[in-house]
Amino acid sequence: MSTSYPADRTDTAHFAWDKRWRTEEGRADWLQPSEDVSVLISKLQRKAPLKALDLGCGVGRHALAFARAGFDTHAMDLSQSGLDQLNASAEANGLEVSTHLAPMTELPFADQSFDYVLSFNVIYHGDPAIVKKAISEIARVLKPGGHYQGTMLSKRNVNFGVGTEIAPDTWVREGDDDKDHPHFYCNASELVQLFNAFELMSLDDKEHSKPGSWHWHMIAERTGS
Repeated sequence: MSTSYPADRTDTAHFAWDKRWRTEEGRADWLQPSEDVSVLISKLQRKAPLKALDLGCGVGRHALAFARAGFDTHAMDLSQSGLDQLNASAEANGLEVSTHLAPMTELPFADQSFDYVLSFNVIYHGDPAIVKKAISEIARVLKPGGHYQGTMLSKRNVNFGVGTEIAPDTWVREGDDDKDHPHFYCNASELVQLFNAFELMSLDDKEHSKPGSWHWHMIAERTGS
């Protein structure tokens, strides 16, 4: 990973994840698709062929599921080690996945080019300006009527308010994992406002594997024409 990433950027969590993806132990908990992602893939599969993007793909658990479903699959991340793992898995399984090294705020794709964009545990890594830019990029590359599925950090999460607030609702907790990088938290009404270019189809506050690890899980449709 390049060390020339701008010092004033707050979307820096990929440095921690790049380190994690380099070890088998670090990858072990991130190899199976999330259940709610698998459910939506099954529904969208009936509308195939679809062009799908896994934004912040990590080692590619969801991108590989897209490819198995027959989607025209693109995956992007700022972790080169994650993309390397994904490319190796795709080749080993005879799957086609186009991978891209790029930031979530500058998606290297044309306007209205995707039917489905997924960003799972990704776009809350940064301050409000970064989060808003990432959401605007998702809106830009989705076709009208296209589906967005993703997660955001809930203010019910036990880490909200812990550490140093470096920007509104954006906290950094000293440690040796991704919590050492900025995380943005929101409540339901704030989330709805952030995604005002979308029609919200579902929104659930779910606790992940660790106690108190509340995340918003959302599915939305891109509005407009």
